[in-house]
Amino acid sequence: MTQADTLQQYASYRWRLHRNVLLYIVLLLALLALMAWAERQGLSRNLIGPIFLFTTVMMYALIGIVGRTTDAQEYYVAGRRIPAIYNGMATAADWMSAASFISLAGALYLQGFSGAGSQPGGLAYVMGWTGGFCLVALLIAPRLREMRLYTLPDFFNVRYGGRWPRLIAAGAAVLCCFTYVVAQIYGVGLIASRLTGVQFEIGILLGLGGILLCSFLGGMRAITWTQVAQYIMLLMAFLLPVSWLAYKQLGTPFAIAAYGEQLPKIAALEKKLTFDPAEIEVRDAFYYRAKNYEFKLLNVELALSKERDELESRVRSLKAQGADFGLITQARRELLDLPKDTAAAKEQWTRAMLENLERAQPLSGLPFHSQAFQGDPQGLPEQQALYESSRLNFLALIFCLMVGTAGLPHLLTRYYTTPSVAEARQSVAWSLFFIGLLYLSAPALAVLVKFEILNNLVGSSFDSLPNWVGQWARVDPSLLQVADVNGDRTLQFGELRLGADMIMLATPELGGMPFVISGLVAAGGLAAALSTADGLLLTISNALVHDMKARSSKGLSSPEGRVILSKFALLAVALLAALVAAWKPAAILALVSASFSLAAAAFFPGLVLGIVWKGANRTGVVWGMLSGLGVTLAYMLMNAAFVRAFWGWDPAAWLWFGIQPISAGVFGVPVGFVVTWLFSWLFKAQVDATALISSEDHYPGL
Repeated sequence: MTQADTLQQYASYRWRLHRNVLLYIVLLLALLALMAWAERQGLSRNLIGPIFLFTTVMMYALIGIVGRTTDAQEYYVAGRRIPAIYNGMATAADWMSAASFISLAGALYLQGFSGAGSQPGGLAYVMGWTGGFCLVALLIAPRLREMRLYTLPDFFNVRYGGRWPRLIAAGAAVLCCFTYVVAQIYGVGLIASRLTGVQFEIGILLGLGGILLCSFLGGMRAITWTQVAQYIMLLMAFLLPVSWLAYKQLGTPFAIAAYGEQLPKIAALEKKLTFDPAEIEVRDAFYYRAKNYEFKLLNVELALSKERDELESRVRSLKAQGADFGLITQARRELLDLPKDTAAAKEQWTRAMLENLERAQPLSGLPFHSQAFQGDPQGLPEQQALYESSRLNFLALIFCLMVGTAGLPHLLTRYYTTPSVAEARQSVAWSLFFIGLLYLSAPALAVLVKFEILNNLVGSSFDSLPNWVGQWARVDPSLLQVADVNGDRTLQFGELRLGADMIMLATPELGGMPFVISGLVAAGGLAAALSTADGLLLTISNALVHDMKARSSKGLSSPEGRVILSKFALLAVALLAALVAAWKPAAILALVSASFSLAAAAFFPGLVLGIVWKGANRTGVVWGMLSGLGVTLAYMLMNAAFVRAFWGWDPAAWLWFGIQPISAGVFGVPVGFVVTWLFSWLFKAQVDATALISSEDHYPGL
């Protein structure tokens, strides 16, 4: 076949792709229009959510079934023939995880632009993740594509040689991707439970079925095209509500250009709430509760025994009086909710004391939205310390997210799928464009939602609160808490506590939009979680089968055999991740941020030094990866809540320079660089680092 025939064949292939994507968009718009018409005709809200869930998941599953394959080249890298624009879409979907779609706007709502002292979020997420893609484009993606590899551990195997670099890289890939995928499946359960009304655990299983249908049969080939479909879904689901809110508040749908008008209004409302007498009453009530917990902690055993005796006596008294069954049930529930022992009581009451102290602060401890950093560089010593801590954590998180992005295995693998090095570069540019559409909208959404709550919801009567308040509180009390603390039957800002994971999902109801938009947003959030979970599970299964057994004499010899084994490994990992997610180990954003620190410490030093320095060798990278990852993991564990509670450590006892554990990579990455350089210099005669070979040479069977 001549080169002209090959080019003509590829052009025909691209035209078919454009046609299929356009057909999918038309079907999606038709589904949205049909559901909007059905809602106007009286279709129950209890049916709209499940219909959206079932229809969209079936669309993705159909694409996954059509893309099924057992060919190793197609399964691992989609045949290396994905055009740059569609690889950019798939990468954006892979990137726009449940954290980005569900939690980013919520983090900006709760933490303002710069974060809240110990919560270093805000715009750090937008800046860090975007900056990370610049690193990928300039330094890493083109070189990896040029080497024609299948997985990120392949790079360590080919570049450094030997068994240990590959095995350590594969183990690190499993660790950081598993942490990441637990967050995605948690998001899937949250959305499915809200969309269908089923229990959270059942929602996880429903979403898990969709994940497996998309990724189990076709590997990277099927995942790529399901991710393109999922990106289009989540783009519509994100931009429509923010445009609607902008039009409602500002008279224009261009939220990105206009939302700055709301910042002075929010600042005025925040100042008003700070000195409002009713808000001060609420803060005093929370301060009293905090002091009560502090008193209990003086003698935990005595306080727990006394509280148990009082509740048992109350239950007996209510029974003797023939009281209402609901009152007796409530008293029994309070008795069952008591901590089981003194250790549990100490942990629970300490957490409750700190939470109440936080809510006793102005704006329930939230920062002023447009404030540069918490604290005051010219203020009292504690205010100066808070300012320095806030600024340092902001910069540390940006660093970890940037270098973590440049080391994420499931993300870098996407650039193996393009036809050429030039298209790999173009693919990164398209990725930045598609991600930017959403990342520039997230701060706008946070501002518009905060104005809606401060201006319209706060001050409402408890008797006329919208239905969505009670519905979200039933899904998970940690997502939304509301109580009339000062007894005036009017909602104060301090009486409302919103979780970051529900801000985006509740935006349509909060803005008074038709419920079909709520279904669309939930389906978009589900698409974000499914798309990232697909890529992560494939990366983990490939690490377990392709990377850990690639050169083992006991491994399966044929490429088809390894593909089949990868599929079953994917199934096992998905079930294990669903089990862990059902325990709700942490908030989505915290889990995702931790995985970035792990990826940064494990991969970034070895990747960069392997690309730019010929002297980096096997011994150096092995000790560098182990030391960097070890420091990061140790810092996270030392500052984990359950570890601190077990040893009775003070929350700030093991914080180095006040850096929060989600940014632990700020310590692990420099350690990895220094150790890799030092050991490579000490053992510099061990490996000829200039002999870079292709994966086809190294793995002749693939």
